[in-house]
Amino acid sequence: MEQPNIIFISLDTVRADVAYSGKMPGIERLRRQGTTFLQAVSSCPLTPVSHATVFTGLQPPNHGIRHLFREQLRADVPTLAALLKSAGYATGAVVSCPGLNTWYGINRGFDFYDDEIPKLPDGRDPLSVGDVKLRGLALKRAPLVVDRATEWLSRQESPFFLFAHFFDAHWPYEPPEDVNPDVANPYEGEVAYSDHYLQLLLSRIEQMGHDLSSTIVVCFSDHGEDLGGWYPNDHAGDRGHPEEEGHGCLLFDATQHVPLIIGAPGVPGGGEVHSQVRLVDIMPTVLEMLGLSSPPSDGSSLVEFFKGDTGVSRPAYSETFFPEEKRVASGYSHLQPLGSVRLDEPGRQRQKIIWAQGGSDVEVFDLVADPDEMNGLSMTGAPTVTATHISSADGA
Repeated sequence: MEQPNIIFISLDTVRADVAYSGKMPGIERLRRQGTTFLQAVSSCPLTPVSHATVFTGLQPPNHGIRHLFREQLRADVPTLAALLKSAGYATGAVVSCPGLNTWYGINRGFDFYDDEIPKLPDGRDPLSVGDVKLRGLALKRAPLVVDRATEWLSRQESPFFLFAHFFDAHWPYEPPEDVNPDVANPYEGEVAYSDHYLQLLLSRIEQMGHDLSSTIVVCFSDHGEDLGGWYPNDHAGDRGHPEEEGHGCLLFDATQHVPLIIGAPGVPGGGEVHSQVRLVDIMPTVLEMLGLSSPPSDGSSLVEFFKGDTGVSRPAYSETFFPEEKRVASGYSHLQPLGSVRLDEPGRQRQKIIWAQGGSDVEVFDLVADPDEMNGLSMTGAPTVTATHISSADGA
Protein backbone atom coordinates (compact mmCIF):
# COMPACT_ATOMS: atom_id res chain seq x y z
CA MET A 1 0.00 0.00 0.00
CA GLU A 2 1.31 3.43 -0.94
CA GLN A 3 2.37 5.50 2.05
CA PRO A 4 0.53 8.84 2.50
CA ASN A 5 2.29 12.16 2.18
CA ILE A 6 2.84 14.03 5.44
CA ILE A 7 2.67 17.77 6.16
CA PHE A 8 3.56 19.34 9.50
CA ILE A 9 2.59 22.98 10.02
CA SER A 10 3.94 24.81 13.05
CA LEU A 11 2.16 28.07 13.88
CA ASP A 12 4.79 29.36 16.30
CA THR A 13 3.59 31.41 19.31
CA VAL A 14 -0.14 30.86 18.68
CA ARG A 15 -2.43 30.56 21.69
CA ALA A 16 -5.12 27.88 21.65
CA ASP A 17 -7.94 30.33 22.38
CA VAL A 18 -6.95 32.54 19.43
CA ALA A 19 -6.42 29.56 17.11
CA TYR A 20 -9.89 28.24 17.97
CA SER A 21 -11.61 31.65 17.95
CA GLY A 22 -13.26 31.01 14.58
CA LYS A 23 -11.49 34.02 13.08
CA MET A 24 -8.84 32.05 11.17
CA PRO A 25 -10.21 30.47 7.95
CA GLY A 26 -7.12 28.32 7.33
CA ILE A 27 -7.25 26.80 10.78
CA GLU A 28 -11.01 26.32 10.46
CA ARG A 29 -10.49 24.45 7.19
CA LEU A 30 -8.06 22.07 8.88
CA ARG A 31 -10.52 21.59 11.73
CA ARG A 32 -13.28 20.63 9.28
CA GLN A 33 -10.97 18.15 7.58
CA GLY A 34 -9.48 16.68 10.74
CA THR A 35 -9.84 16.25 14.48
CA THR A 36 -9.13 19.09 16.91
CA PHE A 37 -7.58 18.39 20.29
CA LEU A 38 -9.03 21.11 22.50
CA GLN A 39 -6.79 20.39 25.48
CA ALA A 40 -3.27 19.98 24.08
CA VAL A 41 -0.28 20.92 26.22
CA SER A 42 3.23 21.96 25.23
CA SER A 43 6.30 20.64 27.04
CA CYS A 44 8.08 24.01 27.14
CA PRO A 45 7.43 27.67 26.23
CA LEU A 46 10.61 27.84 24.11
CA THR A 47 10.77 27.11 20.37
CA PRO A 48 13.79 24.76 20.20
CA VAL A 49 12.78 22.76 23.28
CA SER A 50 9.17 22.29 22.24
CA HIS A 51 9.95 21.41 18.63
CA ALA A 52 12.57 18.92 19.77
CA THR A 53 9.81 17.20 21.76
CA VAL A 54 7.53 17.09 18.69
CA PHE A 55 10.23 15.57 16.48
CA THR A 56 11.57 13.03 18.99
CA GLY A 57 8.55 12.02 21.08
CA LEU A 58 10.65 12.71 24.17
CA GLN A 59 10.35 15.17 27.01
CA PRO A 60 13.17 17.73 27.42
CA PRO A 61 15.12 15.77 30.06
CA ASN A 62 15.42 12.91 27.56
CA HIS A 63 16.06 14.73 24.26
CA GLY A 64 18.60 17.05 25.86
CA ILE A 65 17.51 20.60 24.89
CA ARG A 66 16.33 22.47 27.96
CA HIS A 67 17.52 26.08 27.58
CA LEU A 68 17.13 28.62 24.81
CA PHE A 69 20.68 28.35 23.55
CA ARG A 70 22.83 26.02 25.61
CA GLU A 71 22.20 22.46 24.47
CA GLN A 72 21.88 20.54 21.24
CA LEU A 73 19.76 17.50 20.51
CA ARG A 74 21.30 14.36 21.95
CA ALA A 75 23.20 12.53 19.23
CA ASP A 76 21.65 9.15 20.06
CA VAL A 77 18.02 10.32 19.86
CA PRO A 78 16.07 9.16 16.76
CA THR A 79 14.07 11.87 15.00
CA LEU A 80 10.84 11.55 13.09
CA ALA A 81 12.45 12.94 9.93
CA ALA A 82 15.26 10.36 10.08
CA LEU A 83 12.79 7.50 10.56
CA LEU A 84 10.66 8.70 7.66
CA LYS A 85 13.71 9.10 5.45
CA SER A 86 14.66 5.50 6.22
CA ALA A 87 11.13 4.50 5.21
CA GLY A 88 11.57 6.08 1.78
CA TYR A 89 10.21 9.59 2.34
CA ALA A 90 11.67 12.74 0.81
CA THR A 91 12.07 15.07 3.79
CA GLY A 92 12.09 18.85 3.59
CA ALA A 93 11.68 21.73 6.02
CA VAL A 94 11.42 25.51 5.82
CA VAL A 95 11.86 27.17 9.22
CA SER A 96 11.79 30.83 10.01
CA CYS A 97 13.49 31.77 13.29
CA PRO A 98 16.76 31.42 15.22
CA GLY A 99 15.28 28.81 17.54
CA LEU A 100 15.21 26.20 14.77
CA ASN A 101 18.70 26.80 13.43
CA THR A 102 20.62 23.69 12.41
CA TRP A 103 22.89 24.25 15.43
CA TYR A 104 20.25 22.62 17.64
CA GLY A 105 20.26 19.40 15.63
CA ILE A 106 16.51 19.36 14.95
CA ASN A 107 17.37 19.26 11.24
CA ARG A 108 18.58 15.67 11.61
CA GLY A 109 16.96 13.47 8.97
CA PHE A 110 15.85 16.27 6.65
CA ASP A 111 17.21 16.11 3.09
CA PHE A 112 16.44 19.82 2.75
CA TYR A 113 16.42 22.22 5.70
CA ASP A 114 16.04 25.92 4.91
CA ASP A 115 16.87 27.83 8.10
CA GLU A 116 18.02 31.06 6.47
CA ILE A 117 17.00 34.18 8.41
CA PRO A 118 18.21 37.80 8.32
CA LYS A 119 20.50 39.36 10.88
CA LEU A 120 19.08 41.63 13.56
CA PRO A 121 18.51 45.28 12.61
CA ASP A 122 21.73 46.23 14.43
CA GLY A 123 23.69 43.69 12.38
CA ARG A 124 24.15 41.10 15.12
CA ASP A 125 23.73 37.37 14.62
CA PRO A 126 20.39 36.49 16.32
CA LEU A 127 21.91 33.21 17.50
CA SER A 128 24.17 35.22 19.79
CA VAL A 129 21.23 36.98 21.49
CA GLY A 130 19.37 35.39 24.40
CA ASP A 131 16.49 37.89 24.52
CA VAL A 132 13.44 36.08 23.12
CA LYS A 133 11.77 39.34 22.09
CA LEU A 134 14.85 40.70 20.32
CA ARG A 135 15.36 37.40 18.50
CA GLY A 136 11.86 37.84 17.11
CA LEU A 137 13.17 40.62 14.87
CA ALA A 138 15.06 38.01 12.84
CA LEU A 139 12.50 35.97 10.95
CA LYS A 140 11.59 34.62 7.57
CA ARG A 141 8.15 36.04 6.80
CA ALA A 142 5.23 33.80 5.81
CA PRO A 143 5.24 34.54 2.04
CA LEU A 144 8.84 33.35 1.79
CA VAL A 145 8.05 30.23 3.83
CA VAL A 146 5.28 29.36 1.38
CA ASP A 147 7.43 30.09 -1.69
CA ARG A 148 10.37 28.00 -0.53
CA ALA A 149 8.24 25.14 0.80
CA THR A 150 6.31 24.80 -2.45
CA GLU A 151 9.47 25.23 -4.53
CA TRP A 152 11.02 22.25 -2.73
CA LEU A 153 7.82 20.27 -2.98
CA SER A 154 7.57 20.87 -6.74
CA ARG A 155 10.75 18.84 -7.19
CA GLN A 156 9.61 15.83 -5.12
CA GLU A 157 7.75 12.67 -5.81
CA SER A 158 5.55 10.95 -3.24
CA PRO A 159 5.89 10.05 -0.50
CA PHE A 160 7.13 13.29 1.03
CA PHE A 161 7.34 14.81 4.49
CA LEU A 162 7.11 18.61 4.49
CA PHE A 163 7.59 20.72 7.62
CA ALA A 164 6.53 24.38 7.23
CA HIS A 165 7.17 26.71 10.17
CA PHE A 166 5.47 30.13 10.49
CA PHE A 167 6.98 32.54 13.03
CA ASP A 168 4.93 35.67 12.31
CA ALA A 169 2.84 35.65 15.51
CA HIS A 170 5.99 36.18 17.59
CA TRP A 171 6.80 39.66 18.91
CA PRO A 172 6.89 42.34 17.48
CA TYR A 173 3.18 42.36 16.67
CA GLU A 174 3.26 44.28 13.39
CA PRO A 175 1.26 42.42 10.73
CA PRO A 176 2.43 43.50 7.27
CA GLU A 177 -1.08 43.10 5.82
CA ASP A 178 -4.56 43.56 7.22
CA VAL A 179 -6.04 40.22 6.22
CA ASN A 180 -8.79 40.08 8.87
CA PRO A 181 -10.41 43.32 10.10
CA ASP A 182 -12.24 41.41 12.85
CA VAL A 183 -9.14 40.62 14.91
CA ALA A 184 -9.02 42.13 18.38
CA ASN A 185 -5.40 43.31 18.52
CA PRO A 186 -2.10 43.34 16.60
CA TYR A 187 -1.12 39.92 17.94
CA GLU A 188 -4.27 38.41 16.45
CA GLY A 189 -3.42 40.34 13.29
CA GLU A 190 -0.13 38.45 13.10
CA VAL A 191 -1.90 35.14 13.66
CA ALA A 192 -4.35 36.04 10.88
CA TYR A 193 -1.39 36.90 8.64
CA SER A 194 0.12 33.45 9.26
CA ASP A 195 -3.28 31.89 8.67
CA HIS A 196 -3.66 33.72 5.36
CA TYR A 197 -0.43 32.21 4.08
CA LEU A 198 -1.32 28.83 5.55
CA GLN A 199 -4.33 28.90 3.23
CA LEU A 200 -2.07 29.81 0.32
CA LEU A 201 0.27 26.92 1.14
CA LEU A 202 -2.60 24.44 1.19
CA SER A 203 -3.96 25.80 -2.09
CA ARG A 204 -0.61 25.53 -3.83
CA ILE A 205 -0.12 21.97 -2.60
CA GLU A 206 -3.51 21.05 -4.04
CA GLN A 207 -2.67 22.79 -7.33
CA MET A 208 0.34 20.49 -7.59
CA GLY A 209 -2.08 17.59 -7.65
CA HIS A 210 -1.77 16.40 -4.05
CA ASP A 211 -5.00 15.39 -2.36
CA LEU A 212 -5.02 16.74 1.17
CA SER A 213 -7.77 14.33 2.20
CA SER A 214 -5.34 11.45 1.64
CA THR A 215 -2.48 13.28 3.38
CA ILE A 216 -1.49 13.22 7.04
CA VAL A 217 -1.66 16.89 8.09
CA VAL A 218 -0.56 17.90 11.58
CA CYS A 219 -1.00 21.53 12.63
CA PHE A 220 0.24 22.66 16.03
CA SER A 221 1.86 25.48 17.95
CA ASP A 222 5.00 25.04 20.01
CA HIS A 223 3.77 27.44 22.71
CA GLY A 224 1.36 30.33 23.18
CA GLU A 225 1.93 33.93 24.19
CA ASP A 226 1.29 36.01 27.32
CA LEU A 227 0.16 39.46 26.20
CA GLY A 228 0.26 41.12 29.63
CA GLY A 229 -3.46 41.84 29.89
CA TRP A 230 -4.89 41.50 26.38
CA TYR A 231 -6.42 38.19 27.53
CA PRO A 232 -7.97 37.26 30.90
CA ASN A 233 -5.39 34.56 31.71
CA ASP A 234 -2.31 36.72 31.05
CA HIS A 235 0.26 37.05 33.84
CA ALA A 236 3.03 39.14 32.27
CA GLY A 237 3.95 42.77 32.90
CA ASP A 238 1.55 44.62 35.18
CA ARG A 239 -0.23 41.32 35.87
CA GLY A 240 2.53 40.49 38.33
CA HIS A 241 5.34 39.03 36.23
CA PRO A 242 7.39 41.75 34.50
CA GLU A 243 10.06 39.14 33.71
CA GLU A 244 7.68 37.39 31.29
CA GLU A 245 7.95 39.08 27.90
CA GLY A 246 5.64 36.98 25.79
CA HIS A 247 6.84 33.53 26.83
CA GLY A 248 9.69 31.62 28.37
CA CYS A 249 9.59 32.21 32.12
CA LEU A 250 6.16 30.94 33.18
CA LEU A 251 4.11 27.75 32.79
CA PHE A 252 0.56 29.08 32.85
CA ASP A 253 -1.96 28.06 30.18
CA ALA A 254 -1.42 31.32 28.27
CA THR A 255 1.76 29.72 26.92
CA GLN A 256 1.27 25.99 27.57
CA HIS A 257 -2.23 25.40 26.16
CA VAL A 258 -1.71 25.10 22.41
CA PRO A 259 -3.64 24.13 19.28
CA LEU A 260 -3.29 20.66 17.81
CA ILE A 261 -5.20 19.47 14.74
CA ILE A 262 -4.63 16.16 12.95
CA GLY A 263 -6.15 15.20 9.62
CA ALA A 264 -5.52 11.93 7.80
CA PRO A 265 -7.32 9.17 5.93
CA GLY A 266 -9.72 7.60 8.41
CA VAL A 267 -9.58 10.51 10.86
CA PRO A 268 -13.05 11.99 11.47
CA GLY A 269 -13.47 15.43 9.95
CA GLY A 270 -14.83 18.06 12.30
CA GLY A 271 -14.10 15.90 15.33
CA GLU A 272 -13.26 17.43 18.69
CA VAL A 273 -11.42 15.75 21.54
CA HIS A 274 -11.83 17.17 25.04
CA SER A 275 -9.44 14.77 26.74
CA GLN A 276 -6.03 16.22 27.54
CA VAL A 277 -3.13 15.27 25.25
CA ARG A 278 0.44 16.47 24.72
CA LEU A 279 2.68 17.56 21.87
CA VAL A 280 4.94 14.66 22.89
CA ASP A 281 2.19 12.35 21.56
CA ILE A 282 2.53 13.53 17.94
CA MET A 283 5.47 11.40 16.83
CA PRO A 284 4.13 8.04 18.10
CA THR A 285 0.76 8.92 16.55
CA VAL A 286 2.21 9.44 13.07
CA LEU A 287 4.36 6.33 13.28
CA GLU A 288 1.37 4.19 14.26
CA MET A 289 -0.68 5.64 11.40
CA LEU A 290 2.09 4.57 9.02
CA GLY A 291 2.50 1.13 10.58
CA LEU A 292 6.10 1.93 11.50
CA SER A 293 7.66 0.84 14.76
CA SER A 294 8.21 3.61 17.27
CA PRO A 295 11.39 4.05 19.31
CA PRO A 296 11.01 4.45 23.09
CA SER A 297 8.85 7.49 23.72
CA ASP A 298 7.54 9.65 26.53
CA GLY A 299 4.35 10.08 24.50
CA SER A 300 1.68 7.67 23.39
CA SER A 301 -0.28 7.44 20.17
CA LEU A 302 -3.51 9.39 19.76
CA VAL A 303 -4.96 6.89 17.29
CA GLU A 304 -7.42 5.66 19.91
CA PHE A 305 -9.22 9.00 19.64
CA PHE A 306 -9.87 8.40 15.92
CA LYS A 307 -11.66 5.08 16.40
CA GLY A 308 -14.75 6.28 18.20
CA ASP A 309 -13.16 5.90 21.64
CA THR A 310 -13.26 8.78 24.05
CA GLY A 311 -9.68 8.15 25.09
CA VAL A 312 -8.15 8.82 28.46
CA SER A 313 -6.61 12.17 29.39
CA ARG A 314 -2.84 12.07 29.81
CA PRO A 315 -0.94 13.93 32.56
CA ALA A 316 1.04 16.69 30.85
CA TYR A 317 4.54 17.62 32.01
CA SER A 318 6.05 21.02 31.18
CA GLU A 319 9.26 22.74 32.17
CA THR A 320 11.27 25.90 31.58
CA PHE A 321 14.89 26.54 32.44
CA PHE A 322 14.86 29.88 30.64
CA PRO A 323 14.52 31.72 34.00
CA GLU A 324 18.17 30.77 34.64
CA GLU A 325 19.21 32.56 31.45
CA LYS A 326 16.87 35.48 32.11
CA ARG A 327 18.21 35.88 35.66
CA VAL A 328 21.76 36.30 34.38
CA ALA A 329 20.81 38.62 31.51
CA SER A 330 18.29 40.87 33.25
CA GLY A 331 19.05 40.92 36.95
CA TYR A 332 15.76 39.33 38.06
CA SER A 333 17.50 37.61 40.93
CA HIS A 334 14.37 35.78 42.13
CA LEU A 335 13.85 33.75 38.97
CA GLN A 336 13.99 29.98 39.19
CA PRO A 337 13.48 27.25 36.60
CA LEU A 338 10.02 25.74 36.82
CA GLY A 339 8.28 22.43 36.28
CA SER A 340 4.59 21.65 36.06
CA VAL A 341 2.10 18.85 35.67
CA ARG A 342 -1.37 19.54 34.28
CA LEU A 343 -4.00 16.94 35.19
CA ASP A 344 -7.36 16.69 33.49
CA GLU A 345 -9.86 14.07 34.62
CA PRO A 346 -13.21 14.93 32.99
CA GLY A 347 -16.01 15.07 35.52
CA ARG A 348 -13.58 14.98 38.45
CA GLN A 349 -10.82 17.57 38.37
CA ARG A 350 -8.62 19.74 36.24
CA GLN A 351 -5.61 21.09 38.05
CA LYS A 352 -2.04 22.17 37.60
CA ILE A 353 0.90 21.84 39.94
CA ILE A 354 3.80 24.26 39.35
CA TRP A 355 7.03 23.96 41.30
CA ALA A 356 10.48 25.50 41.42
CA GLN A 357 13.01 23.07 39.97
CA GLY A 358 15.37 22.10 42.78
CA GLY A 359 13.39 24.16 45.31
CA SER A 360 10.48 23.73 47.67
CA ASP A 361 8.03 26.32 46.27
CA VAL A 362 4.89 24.58 44.99
CA GLU A 363 1.57 26.02 43.82
CA VAL A 364 -1.58 24.11 42.95
CA PHE A 365 -4.26 25.60 40.70
CA ASP A 366 -7.85 24.39 40.37
CA LEU A 367 -8.45 25.01 36.66
CA VAL A 368 -12.19 24.49 36.98
CA ALA A 369 -12.80 27.07 39.70
CA ASP A 370 -9.85 29.24 38.62
CA PRO A 371 -9.34 28.78 34.85
CA ASP A 372 -7.14 31.89 34.60
CA GLU A 373 -4.73 30.56 37.25
CA MET A 374 -4.90 33.62 39.48
CA ASN A 375 -5.37 31.98 42.88
CA GLY A 376 -2.89 29.20 43.42
CA LEU A 377 -2.73 27.27 46.67
CA SER A 378 0.79 27.43 48.06
CA MET A 379 2.15 24.09 49.21
CA THR A 380 5.69 25.21 49.94
CA GLY A 381 7.62 22.52 51.73
CA ALA A 382 5.65 19.61 50.21
CA PRO A 383 8.12 18.10 47.73
CA THR A 384 6.40 14.70 47.87
CA VAL A 385 3.49 16.17 45.90
CA THR A 386 5.74 17.16 43.01
CA ALA A 387 7.75 13.95 43.08
CA THR A 388 4.57 11.92 42.70
CA HIS A 389 3.33 13.92 39.75
CA ILE A 390 6.69 14.10 38.01
CA SER A 391 6.78 10.31 38.16
CA SER A 392 3.29 9.88 36.72
CA ALA A 393 3.93 12.40 33.94
CA ASP A 394 7.22 10.87 32.82
CA GLY A 395 5.72 7.40 32.89
CA ALA A 396 2.55 8.27 30.98
